[in-house]
Amino acid sequence: MTSPQSDPTPHPPQGHTHAHTHSHGPAAPVSRHLRKVIAAVLIPFATAVVVGLIAFWPGGVPDHERTGVGFDRQTQDGKVVQVVKVDCADVNAAQVPPTGDTSTPSGREAVNEQEGECAKATVEVTSGDDKGRRFVEVVQPDAPRQLKEGQGVVVAYAPDAPRDLQYSVIDVNRKVPMALLAGIFALAVVLVGRMRGVMALVALAVSFAVLTLFILPAILQGSNPLVVAVIGASAIMLAALYMCHGVTARTSVAVIGTLISLLLIGLLGSLFIGWASLSGNTDDNTGLIKGLYPDIDMSGLLLAGVIIGSLGVLDDVTVTQTSAVWELHQADPEMGWKGLYRAGIRIGRDHIASVVNTLVLAYAGAALPLLLLFSIAQSSVGTVANSELVAEEIVRTLVGSIGLVASVPVTTVLAALVVSADRTGPGGAQAATAAPARTGRGRRRKTG
Repeated sequence: MTSPQSDPTPHPPQGHTHAHTHSHGPAAPVSRHLRKVIAAVLIPFATAVVVGLIAFWPGGVPDHERTGVGFDRQTQDGKVVQVVKVDCADVNAAQVPPTGDTSTPSGREAVNEQEGECAKATVEVTSGDDKGRRFVEVVQPDAPRQLKEGQGVVVAYAPDAPRDLQYSVIDVNRKVPMALLAGIFALAVVLVGRMRGVMALVALAVSFAVLTLFILPAILQGSNPLVVAVIGASAIMLAALYMCHGVTARTSVAVIGTLISLLLIGLLGSLFIGWASLSGNTDDNTGLIKGLYPDIDMSGLLLAGVIIGSLGVLDDVTVTQTSAVWELHQADPEMGWKGLYRAGIRIGRDHIASVVNTLVLAYAGAALPLLLLFSIAQSSVGTVANSELVAEEIVRTLVGSIGLVASVPVTTVLAALVVSADRTGPGGAQAATAAPARTGRGRRRKTG
């Protein structure tokens, strides 16, 4: 890489420009030898990722006959055009138990369906072949979702049911608020991050594209979930890091540190998912997937989720640690790699504490309803942890956290070795950066 940094001779047309770039731009470039070493590692890795994408690229999601269960239903958009209040006894067929017992959930539900006012909603289908068709939906007074006139809804279509029962409301339409929230998020990222923010949004779009066009269809077609997840996560990592942080040695060190940590997470996840006999088939959704595609390895799917879920936080940790070491080196170019490592690891310890706590709380928040059920049942901690549903989350959290903790020393030592070995000129990195800086200061004194 040839630049004014490698030529100590000042050039009048370029002196001021270089001083400005050095003051506000990235760290000085590493030597050509180190760039060759890093390229020798990353180019084969990137080539292997591309080959893997080509070899496992799916031809799309395989077709199947819809079951009409859960998410596997035909759906259309709809709109509530009228809501009237009616006596629940006139529209419900449920019978109150002869004994009048309301101690059971079914008894209480039957009583509620015979008392009070229900909502009788007329819903119009607004998309699909039956656009304009109307049907009636009765909403119980204690239903968690009440319908309002003019409200957009999602309706399920059951072609085999009697005509009057073919359509039913299954959810509300949230497209407008969700789109608005996404727009606010994108605007905030661009306003604060500027060009970096724009590139972060592009990288986010690439990540979703890899997930929806490669990872998910490939798993559905029967490919090994672990192999697919590793290839897909590697592609996402390369695209996201280089798009957001530039094609530099600093970014390349972060990529290598992330890759090593992902391999560790994959090995630990594979070991403990097998050892703990976690099937990955723990709820209605995973059961439906297994029923539709029996060839899918559900435990492998669980491991793939662990790897992909850990990637986002890993990127943050490795980039932060690499940047910290680079800045420490610029502040004191004479510091050796051991000193850089000690200083960097002190920064990393604070990062570890906050990131691990964040990861655990994120999983706990997602599983809060489940934890409440165990609390209601007054189950012991051992019983809760031993259940497969909770054990999956524990393994997911702990394996991911171990990978995050390991990424700090791994990335820090890599960055320290690379930046301390950097020699960009005969006098080292300090000489290479000092001459242009003096030229800039001299120019400012002349013009002052």
